Amino acid sequence: MTTQPPALLIAGHGTRDEAGAEAFRDFVKELGRRNPELPVAGGFIELSPPPLGEAVTELVERGVRRFAAVPLMLVSAGHAKGDIPAALAREKERHPGVTYTYGRPLGPHPALLRVLERRLDETLAGTPREDVTVLLVGRGSTDPDANAEVCKAARLLWEGRGYAGVETAFVSLAAPDVPSGLDRVARLGARRVVVLPYFLFTGILPDRVRRQTEEWAAAHPEVEVRSADVIGPEPELLDLVMERYAEAVDGDLRMNCDSCVYRIALPGFEDKVGLPQQPHFHPDDDGHDHGHGHGHHHHGGHSPSHAH
Repeated sequence: MTTQPPALLIAGHGTRDEAGAEAFRDFVKELGRRNPELPVAGGFIELSPPPLGEAVTELVERGVRRFAAVPLMLVSAGHAKGDIPAALAREKERHPGVTYTYGRPLGPHPALLRVLERRLDETLAGTPREDVTVLLVGRGSTDPDANAEVCKAARLLWEGRGYAGVETAFVSLAAPDVPSGLDRVARLGARRVVVLPYFLFTGILPDRVRRQTEEWAAAHPEVEVRSADVIGPEPELLDLVMERYAEAVDGDLRMNCDSCVYRIALPGFEDKVGLPQQPHFHPDDDGHDHGHGHGHHHHGGHSPSHAH
């Protein structure tokens, strides 16, 4: 008798943008269609239905006793390091006998860099790359390690592809913001700029990036500025999620904790080391203004020991 493989649980951030939430739900359905032998469910940690706990309950009702959870997130910030592991621990208490492993976030992965390159090609429409500076715009975080991951993606996107340069900006919580990032590339001499959102799906924040880009461009007619699209539900993204699933199932979790703010006392963030997990909302998401909880403790988020 063959052993049923662990189910796949996709953990999303959540958005008040219905199109963005629907894109996530469609993505989860497509993963299920592509992997018919595998029970697949997905849920959000805030803002959008279904909540993550409901997705776990759905799997349990389908007879699942083991699952691997993959955070559908590009960088490992507070949500991936703290909120999702805390939510999963809660679900384990709610469903005795259920075990799970926890995978790592998605980027920066060569497959996603290829999609970003494609989004740039679509936007450039034949403009020589050497004439173009790219501004890669991430979500932004109070976690310096997460912001550094966006800078790493930008550097990897620059290497070997022939752009004039790739700089970074953030739409919330971290500097430089989008207008400041555009100011910077203009001071560096850029006359053709593509603003590239480092987001998986459409939503409030990618829309804000585009709006701020258009406002800046209108005030700076001497610079040609174009906006690229988000990554979207590309085949590369579907394949990468399954790669992260396989890593989690095999216990092959290659997380780098050397600059993790919840383990290492980084300058200005010493108070975060080892604090207990506090559920929180992201203050700049979708216009709500809940306070940002600071106590993210590594509830196993980086460690293979989280494989219960």
